[in-house]
Amino acid sequence: MSGEPSIFFSDVNERQGSFLRRTFVLGGATALGVAALIGRLGQLQVVQAQEYATLSSQNQFNFRLVPPPRGLIKDRNGVVIAGNRPSFRVLVVRDETKDLDETLDLLGQLLPDTLERRRAIIRDVNASPKFNPVPVKSDLTWEEFAKVNQYANELPGVMVDMNEARYYPFGGAFAHVIGYVAKVNDRDVQAIRAKGEQPPPLLFNPSFRIGRQGVEKALDVPLRGEPGGNRVEVDARGRVVAEDIGGSRPAVPGKEVVLTLDADVQNRALEVFGDESGACVVMDVRNGDILCMMSAPSFDPNLFVGGVPSKVYRALADYERKPLLDKTINGTFAPGSTFKPTTALALLEAGVDPKQTVVCTGAFRNGNRIQRCWGRHGVQNMHDAIKNSCDVYFYSMCNRAGVDNIRKAGLALGFEHIFDIGVDNQKKGLLPSTEWKARTFPRDPVWHPGETTSVAIGQGAITVNALQLAVMTSRLANGKKALMPRLIKSIGGVEQPRGDEAPDLPFDPAHIEYVRQGMIAVANDRSGTAYRQSQLGLGDIQMAGKTGTAQVRNYGSGSRKSNVWALKDHNLFVAFAPIDAPRYAVAVIIEHGGKGGATAGAPRAREVMRTVLLKDPDMRARIERPPPPEATGPQIDEGLVGAAPEPDAVAPSTAAPSPAAPAADGPQLYLSEPRV
Repeated sequence: MSGEPSIFFSDVNERQGSFLRRTFVLGGATALGVAALIGRLGQLQVVQAQEYATLSSQNQFNFRLVPPPRGLIKDRNGVVIAGNRPSFRVLVVRDETKDLDETLDLLGQLLPDTLERRRAIIRDVNASPKFNPVPVKSDLTWEEFAKVNQYANELPGVMVDMNEARYYPFGGAFAHVIGYVAKVNDRDVQAIRAKGEQPPPLLFNPSFRIGRQGVEKALDVPLRGEPGGNRVEVDARGRVVAEDIGGSRPAVPGKEVVLTLDADVQNRALEVFGDESGACVVMDVRNGDILCMMSAPSFDPNLFVGGVPSKVYRALADYERKPLLDKTINGTFAPGSTFKPTTALALLEAGVDPKQTVVCTGAFRNGNRIQRCWGRHGVQNMHDAIKNSCDVYFYSMCNRAGVDNIRKAGLALGFEHIFDIGVDNQKKGLLPSTEWKARTFPRDPVWHPGETTSVAIGQGAITVNALQLAVMTSRLANGKKALMPRLIKSIGGVEQPRGDEAPDLPFDPAHIEYVRQGMIAVANDRSGTAYRQSQLGLGDIQMAGKTGTAQVRNYGSGSRKSNVWALKDHNLFVAFAPIDAPRYAVAVIIEHGGKGGATAGAPRAREVMRTVLLKDPDMRARIERPPPPEATGPQIDEGLVGAAPEPDAVAPSTAAPSPAAPAADGPQLYLSEPRV
């Protein structure tokens, strides 16, 4: 027994215990894992069920912006001058096309003009969000609309719908003052970011249009409105499968803007300009409202809404008469003799006796040079000099006031000002002074008396715009208030400040009246420079005015006439009416008209003024009033109508004017190059 091995069970028992322990540990871990999983599932399905339901819904539904209808722009009488109209358009969804290039090729066969914009279309499509429709062409004709629908099955990713497009019913009549809308570009986005602001998502919508120029640009934000949105259900690839009507939000239209302009007056101004280049501004001298603000030649802003073809834009930009330039506020010109009322007012304020006379022989010696007048007017006092537009009188008298006082009077009448009319891009022009000369010409800083003679007659360095000329005329016609022009009457029903909420003019009322009487004589004395061209033919209503011709080059010893358009003189005319109780003022600039202020400017101003007066109910009643019975007593010479000065002024000289005096004041001869 002792030689046989012993049997031990300890190893077996140990292995069995180890197995049981591992089984217990693994089973416990499994049970804990299952419990944790069940707990997490319970948390997800019970505790956080609503949260994940919301997230799931957000993944299932997209909210797509809908551009709002742009606010209407109306004239003072409620006539829509910028509105919206239905427009058929064709769109492309990039992710639903098999081949974008092939799709655009097929579209080009149906709509040939899309081929010219192919690169721009591809750029817009590539920049658009996934599955977002991108407009390829707007304003489809019915034939184009039907043709695209006919081949819809062969154009995957192409769709046609109807939206609202901006529309300008009066075409070019309001193109400059209203401006137009166009696609958003990179510069628009960068301009917003440069201000430290984030561009709103609406700007990246392919259908959105932003304001360009004029009122459309200045009031772009209130005109935009608030975008709405369509809540759409999408699949995993982002394609729309259904629309959730209840979750959609309607867009809020932009605010309505009412201007002080009158559509009939604006249209008439563009009509009477014909092929001429220039500007016309009409103001109500009682409150500063602008009734007309027209620049010619013009362009059709409807071309820019859908994207103007490059050839058309280049033709507009290269045309020498600059139809894209707003000449009412962004074009500056020498005012010529229309500035003489300002110089006369400066002389009166400086104490110059208006009775003092000057003999006009047609020339004035200024040191070693000769400055010429457009006529030979004989003996002239201030009243005669305004009426006859005598240069020699102002040459002789201007340095008694001096250039700084002339500038002071010009500033008070509205020159060298940028007005708060809600539209930017104004040029303020220039009223030269001794300080300006020293700053601008350091090699010759001293102002010479001979330089004042050019400024006094509206030549030399002085430049103005048409709006400033209208403001000057309005302030003279009002006689008391330094009227401010007003273009925007209301925004969203909120009235904007009136132009007569202004301080008084810093002039002696008697001096203003004296100057006004000179302007009345211009248009109503038979010897006035614009008598024939200023007759309104509206009963007893008469118009006062002032002609102007501004040269654009040094004539030297040659002729002032030229067949080259850019070398012809500018023609100007300013006026107000009625003379007994002024209501309206007009300023007309004919760029390179070459005919004289009376011949080119006055007839156009007269026709515009007639339209304004005939639209005024009070004026129309006055025009239609039966004439008074014929007088049986002594008759008054027609030549004295409107020429009688105030009691404290001096009667005009009895010297007869030149019998050969033409109907328009002519340009002046300078030996130094004038600035235009």
